[in-house]
Amino acid sequence: MPTLQAPHEQPNQPGTSTGLVSAVSRSPAYTFSKPNQGSITLLAGLGVEDDAHLGETVKHRGRVKINPHAPNLRQVHLIHAELHDELNAKGFHVTAGQIGENITTRGIDLLALPVGTHLHLGPAAIVELTGLREPCSQIENFQHGLLQACIEKDEYGRVIRKAGVMSVVLVGGEVKPGDAVQVELPPAPWRALEVV
Repeated sequence: MPTLQAPHEQPNQPGTSTGLVSAVSRSPAYTFSKPNQGSITLLAGLGVEDDAHLGETVKHRGRVKINPHAPNLRQVHLIHAELHDELNAKGFHVTAGQIGENITTRGIDLLALPVGTHLHLGPAAIVELTGLREPCSQIENFQHGLLQACIEKDEYGRVIRKAGVMSVVLVGGEVKPGDAVQVELPPAPWRALEVV
């Protein structure tokens, strides 16, 4: 598995900044977009209350077909609002929740964080990052060209998947727009996020 450099070797140190929750979203049905909410409640070991992906075992329909008993590593989906800014600057129209995330953050480079990072959301909730979201055809169906815009390659030819990160809920609690997001890195050595 890919490893990340120590923070002092990286120009943008993962986990050294505090960000904000800019939006929260959920949908009780399997819809691609999730409507924004005034707040959401995270339930430990399960995910977002009243969201279709709530549960201990996998809820993503494609993955349920493969193994319905697999653990749900995708309980809470987070996307950085900076991705929306980038996509909108390219001519798309994307707002919080429209590409399926439960929590939209601002001020944290989510994609640079390692597996096992804890995000403290608001006064109580804590999620642990498990991996990356694989951009899929639903993104392309939402807006033509959006799938390609959510996948890039770095200078070494490695694929960068920008459609957000997945997590599990360690400690439940209410999360709402304006809440602080604090990053707690796991012990080194760090493993880069991979698709879950």
